[in-house]
Amino acid sequence: MKHEYLPRSVSIKAFAQDAGTLESSLPLADFERLREESLGPMEGMKVAFAAQGAMREDGAGQEEPWVHLSGTTTLTMTCQRCLAPVAVDIDFERSFRFVANEALAEVEDEESEEDVLVASREFNMLELVEDELLMSIPAVPKHEDCPSAVQWEATDADFSDTLQDKPHPFAVLQQLRK
Repeated sequence: MKHEYLPRSVSIKAFAQDAGTLESSLPLADFERLREESLGPMEGMKVAFAAQGAMREDGAGQEEPWVHLSGTTTLTMTCQRCLAPVAVDIDFERSFRFVANEALAEVEDEESEEDVLVASREFNMLELVEDELLMSIPAVPKHEDCPSAVQWEATDADFSDTLQDKPHPFAVLQQLRK
């Protein structure tokens, strides 16, 4: 029998043993930290994610809970080339292995290639989705092709060429050498 899982309170072990699935699309406004990264209105902006639980054997033949998680959203950010708003598609796809406690997770996370987290009876899947999306934000968001020409040099209207008319500060020293 398949269960209905709530994304804010998932029993990881039961989710994995049941090979549970969880799919949802929620407003971007529900994700506070992602909302801070986005500019402008958020109406209609969504965060979509899907989770699939599974039990897999470890090297010793013990069953361990795993969750395969993917998520996607679009954030409005500032293009670092032209400084205009740009829609940035952000997504991730990752598998997580769950262990019994924090000490074990710390030790095994250092030794293994996969991400190791602590299983709980009320795991907040939405926080993990938000964390992964935040880590997937590009360091330098930019347009593929900027909509307006990028100005590569700056000129100051108040700048005067009078600097060229000033004597060089070491010109006096040059005269002393003579």
